[in-house]
Formats: sequence, C-alpha cells, structure tokens
Amino acid sequence: MMTKVGFLPEETSSFVGRRAELARLETALAERRMTTLIGPGGVGKTRLALRAARAAADRYPDGTWWADLSPLYDDALLLPTVSDAVGLADHTLRMPVEALCEWLSDKRLLLVLDSAEHLRAPCSHLLAELLTTSPGLTVLVTSRQPLGTRGEHTVRIQPLPVDGAPDALQLFEDRLRASDPHAGLEAPGDRAAAADICRRLEGIPLAIELAAAGIGRHTVAQLATRIGTRFDAPVDAEDLTASRLDLLADDSLWPRRHRTLRTTIGWSHELCTPLERLLWARLTLLRTDFDEETAREVCTGGPLTPQEVDRALQGLVAQSVVQRDGTRYRMLDTLREYGRMWLAELGEERAAADRHARSFLGLARRAHEGWTGPDQITWYHTVADTHLDLCAALDHLLAHDVAAAQEMAGRVGFFWACCGHLSEARGYAQRALESGPVEGPHRTRLQWVLGVAALLQGDFATAEKYGALCTAIALYDHDDEGMLGATYLSGLTQLMNGEPAAALEAAERVLRMTETAPPDGGPDGRRATATDCATDTTSEPGACEPTASEPGACEPTASESGACESGTREPGASEPGGDSAPLESAHRLRCRLITVFALTALGRLTESGRAAAALRRACERGGEYWTRSYADYQLALIALLQGRPEASAVHARAMLAGKHRLRDSFGIALGLDILAAAIAAQGAGAQAARVYGTGHAYWRMVGHPQRGTPELGPVRETCELQARAAVGDEAYQRAFERGQADNAEVGLAAAMHSDLPL
Repeated sequence: MMTKVGFLPEETSSFVGRRAELARLETALAERRMTTLIGPGGVGKTRLALRAARAAADRYPDGTWWADLSPLYDDALLLPTVSDAVGLADHTLRMPVEALCEWLSDKRLLLVLDSAEHLRAPCSHLLAELLTTSPGLTVLVTSRQPLGTRGEHTVRIQPLPVDGAPDALQLFEDRLRASDPHAGLEAPGDRAAAADICRRLEGIPLAIELAAAGIGRHTVAQLATRIGTRFDAPVDAEDLTASRLDLLADDSLWPRRHRTLRTTIGWSHELCTPLERLLWARLTLLRTDFDEETAREVCTGGPLTPQEVDRALQGLVAQSVVQRDGTRYRMLDTLREYGRMWLAELGEERAAADRHARSFLGLARRAHEGWTGPDQITWYHTVADTHLDLCAALDHLLAHDVAAAQEMAGRVGFFWACCGHLSEARGYAQRALESGPVEGPHRTRLQWVLGVAALLQGDFATAEKYGALCTAIALYDHDDEGMLGATYLSGLTQLMNGEPAAALEAAERVLRMTETAPPDGGPDGRRATATDCATDTTSEPGACEPTASEPGACEPTASESGACESGTREPGASEPGGDSAPLESAHRLRCRLITVFALTALGRLTESGRAAAALRRACERGGEYWTRSYADYQLALIALLQGRPEASAVHARAMLAGKHRLRDSFGIALGLDILAAAIAAQGAGAQAARVYGTGHAYWRMVGHPQRGTPELGPVRETCELQARAAVGDEAYQRAFERGQADNAEVGLAAAMHSDLPL
C-alpha cells in the first residue's frame, strides 16, 4: 500500500553540484507561486526541478506532483495529463478545466510541469486559471523559454562551471563509473583530458554524459582528441551532418548561440552503428516508457530484425541515448527531437507511425482478450501506463485506417472507463462511430463504450439510449456477447433509475438464453442464442430463482470473503465444481452482477448473498478483479442489511483491496462508504467518521458527492447517525475532517487496517 503523499520520479543516477541554484529555488518556492526554470536543452533543468521539489515536499500537505509534458505533441491531452498527475479522475460532464480548478481549490500542493516549451501558450492559459482559483497551489515549470504567465518568476539555469569548480569533472567521472564500475581517471593524463572534455562541452550536463558514454570505444585521451578535432574544425557547409543539424533545427528549440549540445549529439550519432541510428529514429514514435517487446514491435522492419533491435537497443543504452530502469526504457526529449529530425530525413515518418499504430492496436486486442484471466491487473495497468501511446495510435488510425480505429476504440474503451479516462473513452468512441460505417461486434462495442462512459458520468438518458441500441444491434447480429453487454448497460441504468425489478427480469432472461446448452443440445439440439431471448415468453420473471431459505442461512463468516456455499443454483450461475467449472466471459460475469444488485435492491437478501458468493467464486476462477470487487461490495451491503457489521467490514476491505490494485477511484469511494457504515454499526463512531471523511475525499476525486448504489443511501444515513450518537457531534466532526484532510492514499491505507486508530 503506497502511503507517500504525491508522486515524484525516482532519481536513477547521482546528482552533482547546483548548491547555489537549489538555494535560489528554495527561496523562490517559498516566496513565489509560480517559478519557471529556463535554459537550453540538456542543461539539467529536469534534474534540478526534481531535486528542488523533493527537498520542498514536506511543506505541501497535499503532496508534490509531477507531470511530464515532453510526450505531448499538441495540447489535446494537456488537461488529462495534469489531472492524472494530481490524482483527479473526474466522472462528471463538467468541462475538464472546471473540474481541475475545483479539485485544486482547497489544496496546498506543489505541481511540477516538466518540459513545457512546446506547449507554452496552452500551459500559460491553464496555469493562469489554476493559480487564480487555487490559492494554495505552487507551480514549478521547466521550459526552454518563459511561459509568459502573469506573476511568473524565472530562474535561468546555466551549465556546470568548468573553471575552478569540480562539478563538471565529477559528473563525467560519475557517469564513467556508472557505465563501467572499473573505469576511472587514474591513468596519467586522464584527469587533465577529462577536464579538457568538460571545458570543450561548456559544462552542459547532457553533453558530458554522452561523452562519458563514448569511453567504451575510446580512451579518455583519445576521446579528448576526437572532441577537440571536431570542435576546433571550422563549420563546413558541405559537411552533411553539420548542415543537417543547422537546416533542420528549430531555433526556438535549439538556440543557434548554443551549438555545443547539437554538435555533441551529432557526434554521438556518428559513433552509433547504422542500425543503432535507425533504431534511434524509430524509437521516437514512443511517447511513454517501453520494454524490449514494444521496441521490437514498433521498430522491426527492413534491416532491423527483432534480434538487431535487441542488439541496437543495448548499444543505445551503452551510449546514454536511451536510459534503462529495470526492464523499462525511455529517451530524453532532447535526444528524441534529434531522432525525429533523422526520421524525417530518412522519409520514414509515415511507415514508423503505421508500425506504432499496429503495435498498440495489437496491445488493445491482447488486453481485451486478457480482461478475464490471471493477467487482468497487469493489462489494466499497462493500458493506463501507455495512455499517451494508445491515444497517438488512435489518432493516426482515425486518419489512415478507420476500420482499425473503430476496433481499437471499442477494445480499449472499457479499460479507459474503469481507469477514469471517461472523456477519452467517450470522445474516441464517438469519433470512431462518426468516421465511417461499422458493422457487427465492433459497432456494438463502440456504442456500448459510449453508453458505459455516459452512465459513469451520470448521463442516464444517453446510457439508456445506447443500451437500447446495443440490444437491437446484438439481436440483429445474433451476437450473444453483445447481448450480455447490452443487458449489463441497460440493467445498470435501470438500477440507477430505481427500477430493480426490470433489471432483474432482463438479466435473468438473457443469462438463460445465452448459457451453454447441455451436451445433447437442449430440446431442439442446438445452443440457445440471443435471438431466442427476444422471443422467449414462456418463462415468468424469477422462474430460475433458487428456493426460499431462512434469512441468514448462507452467511459467510467474518474470516471469509464470499466463501458461501449452496447446493441451490443462482440465476445465471455456473454449476458448482470449483476450478473444474468453465470460465465465463467478462460480459457474462457483469450481467450476473446485475442480478446481484437487483436482488439486493428488492430486499431478497438471502438469494442475493448466494448469487454474490457464487459470482465471486466465478471471478476468482477467471482471475477477474473488477467484477469480483463489486461482488465483495454487495456481500458487504447484504451483511450490513442483515445486521452482521463485522462480516460487512471484512467484505468491504476485500473490495477496497481489489479496487486499489485496479486504481479505481470510483470503486474505492463506494467501498469506503460501506466500510464506514459497517464500522459505525459496530459502535466505533470516531473511526467511522474518519473513514467517511476519506471517502468524501475520493468522491471529490471523481466529482460526485456520495453517488453510490441507491440502496446504500438510507443505510449510510442510519449508520452516520449511530456514529454521531456514539461519540458526539464535535468528536465526530473532528474525525471526519481528519479523514477528509488526509492524503487520499494515506487515508485509504488507514481504513484498510482493522485496528484503525482514533
């Protein structure tokens, strides 16, 4: 469980010097609301901002948060990126900037925007709004030029001193030893040669790091000679490398007065093999950190075989062109810019973008197939972590391959809805539908994503519309999975509109009609289909319900989460049989969830408890956490309604554990509400108040004040009154405010422990 407040990237290499700059930044952050570090690429702005932010973190009770803007090639994803960075996953229909301003309005936090130079105008406009509406907000920006925001304080960052100070030489030696622990400057003349290298490179940290990486192919003395020869030579207009840089470089990004870094990068490029240069260019299409498999998918082609990609990647790491952190790789934006110029020079931009889009379409397909399986959590996080690459791939496909874009938007949409990217899920699905004709499951899936996103945003009318459309199309296409998905969407909409009986009747009917037939094929020797569902009028609502039993006959113990066995079959449930039972699709599991919610809402708690426990077991067999967590939620609610608050708390904490693994803020908010009610029902008023306060923080995070299942409302009110009565209004309010003021992660960590402190 993460309990630190905020997020800052880890420092993976040593930090050298900069004492004076750090002191200036400490003063600026204490006295100014917006500070921008300016300086040319490679001068060390990012590392300095990171070190300054970490040193100042204790002054910001609501955290220090980092947003890397370098992967954004336009401003379309600026707001989502900044919102993600500060933990906002807004589920409402508000304008994103309005939601962000409201979220930050009462917080004291430090927001760092790294590499903002290519988005100066939109960043300036956004920060002007945020600083106006959020008096406790402090902003630190890194950029090659000032943003021009009113009240902006600039701090210019110079290269490391090279005369009379050891910092540049220390950096060279540190990076030398990082690449080879046995390397050093002990040989005669090495230290003087290294000092000469640092002087010629003008103390620019990135240039020094690239030079140190070249030692593997030269001695220090040889390196000094080569650099000296290159830098002392006059600029030759016929020199292809020099002219290429001078012609292609944008003066706003690569100031002509500062040719040293450009020359150093060009020299590093010359040291690469032809295949390493080609890989360097092709890797620039990747917006986020990547692994070797992704590099092979995006960059393989022509002379770059998969094996050559692996070999060239390690060569780029050895030369500090690509940075490695465990199994992940990334490229600095300054080096990415050079690679993109080289990609354009090679005439490979379209081909590279096609490969990138195909790779992430493949990722979307695999993630969609892996939703119900042991790797669900991994896929969930992968989709969240590659968000910018997925968006870039979709934008490219919408322009060049509409059918592929329609498939991709449908396959990735539910992940985005669960991750909190509701605007992107809805927007890309709408664009895909409007971009051209689409038939079959892809059309159903796109409309389903639109409906689910609308539902989670509280737009029930739109959700109802797309639920009906999905149902009609699935019937026409004889698509059972589409029918199950449509029933989930329509059923959830009916539940939120207070129509549980209608939701239950539809879900039970569709589950019967789409289940696998017996070996003999059933009465007519075939499998029932979704089409049968539309014409089935022989079964009455509830015909497949289990026989009635005494209240509480299937109560799980407090030490078990849903371990409730029954010989009676639940509506739509698989036959008992443990791990030997067949795995069910994600749509079927979600449709079964509708029956559980509806039975609870109708007060049929024993039946609901059995159905929820069976659903939980089915999810466990398939490695499904998302639906399983909601089964835990229902088990918690049922136990609370049956007067078993201890068991309710156990189930609520099981739900919270699952939702935390999925980073599902909406689910966490629901879980905290039911947990607080269970704690209050046990008489622990102050503890309940604190959990309620943390829940309120999560509800704010998704933009809804306690918007949960309808049946929880009266229970919550009753339990809150119990909590107030147990400790008194004053103590209750203090505990509630403490929970509300806690960082959300810290408050969740506290709530997850059964011995929650007062």
